Amino acid sequence: QVQLVESGGGLVQAGGSLRLSCAASLRISTFNAMAWYRQTPGKERELVATITNGGNTNYADSVKGRFTISRDDAKKSVYLQMNSLKPEDTAVYFCNAQYIIFKTHIYWGQGTQVTVSS
Repeated sequence: QVQLVESGGGLVQAGGSLRLSCAASLRISTFNAMAWYRQTPGKERELVATITNGGNTNYADSVKGRFTISRDDAKKSVYLQMNSLKPEDTAVYFCNAQYIIFKTHIYWGQGTQVTVSS
């Protein structure tokens, strides 16, 4: 059973920073890619950033230059460093992991709330 546990969310003023962590229950090298998504009430879950097993990263246009995704295989963790936060970054942030063996297996964490006040 794969478990992903997020932490690090909270309340921060606009312009501030937060660092989200996602701890996996198994080696993250198992996964082809890991990602952070976010969701606000009434909207679809939005992809924020991805990092592949090879370390390649991609970001949504709305967070480029402000957010950085990284991984620490020894700690079985993925991080999202969020700088210059804006009120529109307010959302529940979810960790995502996927690997492909015969089919795509997708796993989600429970989410962590990030609130940015203006």
